[in-house]
Amino acid sequence: MTDFQHNWGKILLVVALFSLSACTYGRIGSGTGHYSQATAIKGQGGSYKIGKPYKIMGKWYYPKEDYNYSEVGTASWYGKDFHAKKTANGEKYDMNALTAAHRTLPLPSIVKVTNLENGRSLVLRVNDRGPYAKNRIIDISKRGAQLLGYQQQGTAKVRVEVLAEESKALKAALLGEDYKLPTAKLKPLEVASSTADSLKPLELKGAGYVGTGAISYPKNSWFVQAGAYTKQSAAQNLSQQLDKYGATNIYYVTVNGQQFYRVRLGPYTHKQEAEVALAQVKHYGIYNAKVVQD
Repeated sequence: MTDFQHNWGKILLVVALFSLSACTYGRIGSGTGHYSQATAIKGQGGSYKIGKPYKIMGKWYYPKEDYNYSEVGTASWYGKDFHAKKTANGEKYDMNALTAAHRTLPLPSIVKVTNLENGRSLVLRVNDRGPYAKNRIIDISKRGAQLLGYQQQGTAKVRVEVLAEESKALKAALLGEDYKLPTAKLKPLEVASSTADSLKPLELKGAGYVGTGAISYPKNSWFVQAGAYTKQSAAQNLSQQLDKYGATNIYYVTVNGQQFYRVRLGPYTHKQEAEVALAQVKHYGIYNAKVVQD
């Protein structure tokens, strides 16, 4: 390799890293994401509502705010028959989005749904009412059912849990109120020793893991890369917001004297697991996130 090729390679790497560190790459403000999501909901005609008691098939339901809600039961899914029709809070149902219908939770609410038959979890926005058949507790979009691994079988045993802070933040955004999510303390930073030309944390050429100890993972593991920043606080902020989607870690690398912090979810043994996490991260609003393998 010539000196020109070597130096040009370094220049390209630095340019790539700076492009990742732009603020538009991911949402790093503690409330920004919820206000952005609220704007999208309003743009479809959606709003925040609890609703009055109602009767379906001879049974009464009583909607209310319940930020401690947690229930185990059967989930079903709904698709093209309802696609593009209005949901109970005024949005347009999109069977390819990560949304759900619930009988009594406020609309919208943010919930975590875990398929107890395979361990997969998704974070969804509840924006519709139902289901009412066979004592099912939640009706999930077609895409949600695919990612949770039960679309073919039709139903699954799940646990549904309200994410209280996220739900409150989205409510506040829709009502034009201020709400700040709790912030976490920064993890201690390990000292980088030299300039790196690689981003892989195990090579440790000026690269490493932001945490209290070393981190290792099997070769060829899969990750979701959500963002890279020049400030540790920005990376930590994003890491905290994404923690509900899975294990998040921050890696750092020094290039030509400049430190960068990269936020990743994982590692995952199988690419499909990473793709499930990627769908959630993109649904959250980080559209440039991607699956990578190290």
